[in-house]
Amino acid sequence: MNAIATDCPCGSKKQFAACCEPYISGKAAAPTAEALMRARYSSYATGKIDFIEKTHAPESRADFDRKASEKWAKDSTWKGLHVVATKGGSPSDTTGIVSFIAGFAQAGKDYEHHEIATFRKEGTTWLFVDGKSPKPDTVVNTGPDVGRNDPCHCGSGKKFKKCHAKA
Repeated sequence: MNAIATDCPCGSKKQFAACCEPYISGKAAAPTAEALMRARYSSYATGKIDFIEKTHAPESRADFDRKASEKWAKDSTWKGLHVVATKGGSPSDTTGIVSFIAGFAQAGKDYEHHEIATFRKEGTTWLFVDGKSPKPDTVVNTGPDVGRNDPCHCGSGKKFKKCHAKA
């Protein structure tokens, strides 16, 4: 990747050299949890897996699978990053949460990785603590309930109780 004239993979619309590259190269520390998360995405997109490993909190490093991360980075075409929400994680905070969607493709098929990532600041360094998949939204049926003696919704002409009702 040509860092001089290339937009940053994180989608900031800044040049890579003025966005995530200084964090990935170790020339600067990410000032916020979101900046670290964006740099981690850019690390996958550019194959810089050392940065991913280095920015794990000590308690989560045992869970890091370097070979799998290298394979995922190499086998993927990185499509973009969308930050859904942040909570905390500012330069004055010590913890932060970043919800994001990372787009990528493998073998010509598009995928989205949804994650709610937790970060902790130690001194001036933000670290990735863990990531969880968001819980699906609860669907609430707001329509009227079908009565046992109402016509079945399938159009059979039978009463619901004689057609699709569970015993």
